[in-house]
Amino acid sequence: MPRSNHPRRRTPANGGRTGGKAAGGPGAAGEEDLDLDRARLGIPQRESAPDGEWAVRTITARNAQKVYTCPGCHRPVQPGTPHLVVWREDDMFGAEAGLRDRRHWHSNCWRGRSYWYR
Repeated sequence: MPRSNHPRRRTPANGGRTGGKAAGGPGAAGEEDLDLDRARLGIPQRESAPDGEWAVRTITARNAQKVYTCPGCHRPVQPGTPHLVVWREDDMFGAEAGLRDRRHWHSNCWRGRSYWYR
């Protein structure tokens, strides 16, 4: 019989989980399934620009829960809006100071900032 691409229904027999993991194996009841969005947040991308080295981390709409002010357009980044968190990797006062001075940018504002150097 061919495989189905439809997720399986949650039943009390499988602990309310979807999928067909064997009991006692990886992903068994009581173990959390891997959240890919959360796993991707752990590693920031590195970008080089004329003004230094930057670490850029993507924040998904689900994880955006506070209001921030974008330094590119000086408008608020509203909760539920996907955006970027950016900090300097080569800060003059060290890596901790760069991380402390991180800023939340709209994705378009960060991409458009390259035009400032022309």
